[in-house]
Amino acid sequence: MKGNQEYENGRQLRIEDYLQENRLETEGKVEVPSVLDVSELEEIDTKTVTNEILSRDNMNLAYKRVKGNKGASGIDDMQVDELLQYLKENGEQIKEDIRKGEYNPKAVRRVEIPKADGNKRKLGIPTVVDRVIQQAIAQQLSKIYEPIFSGNSYGFRPNRSCHEAILKAKEIMNNGYKWVVDLDLEKFFDTVNQDLLISIIRRTVNEDKVVSLIRKYLQAGVLVNGVFEKTEKGTPQGGNISPILSNIMLNELDKELEKRGLQFVRYADDCIIFTKSRKAAERVMESITKSLRRN
Repeated sequence: MKGNQEYENGRQLRIEDYLQENRLETEGKVEVPSVLDVSELEEIDTKTVTNEILSRDNMNLAYKRVKGNKGASGIDDMQVDELLQYLKENGEQIKEDIRKGEYNPKAVRRVEIPKADGNKRKLGIPTVVDRVIQQAIAQQLSKIYEPIFSGNSYGFRPNRSCHEAILKAKEIMNNGYKWVVDLDLEKFFDTVNQDLLISIIRRTVNEDKVVSLIRKYLQAGVLVNGVFEKTEKGTPQGGNISPILSNIMLNELDKELEKRGLQFVRYADDCIIFTKSRKAAERVMESITKSLRRN
């Protein structure tokens, strides 16, 4: 949403301008305060997530979505068109390995795509088999987390879009919130603390095999020009599971902002907070800065 013309009616006070050389970036500082009320999930049965992930209907849906999205091959060079026959021959063994906790994802293939600012975005392309498994996991995580995600979050969610986020931002500004604080979550996807993310997931998904499999995907590594590199932090962009994991992590931020009674809109790692005056905006920035530095 940065740079969108919908900002023209508001006045934007960027948080890095306020901090100057001590810019508020979340590289190494993504441990936002935890405010999730676990009681919100008491009616959700998370003890059979493995069975739900591996159910025929869920896996078939995951396959159809991966097939429909097409996309490039991973490090094993298997194409999407080869996927169905492979799953027919090996699908039951893959499921059994997952049930036993013995399935090990392959490393992702690194590709870089140009960004508008001249930099490059690093993507990790999983194998087509791992994309199906990730998609199956993501579908079940979505069922668990969608009911508790913030209404102010619009990125990578069902039936939500960037356009709706812009309309919400415009609505807030029309209600008198003319000052905008741009919370710059720089390199968020590359710097997520995986241990913290796993601990957040474990609060709601109390099934060790599922949590262990998610961690394996986070730490599967990346192949760069034939050289293997560890992935000990971040949620590599390009995988089917990355968007839902990012929203689970950033939901902690959403809940904290809601607890403070702030007006905000978030789309993925782009978050803007609205206030009615410059003084209020400065107070918000000072408060958030202190909170992040404590964590």
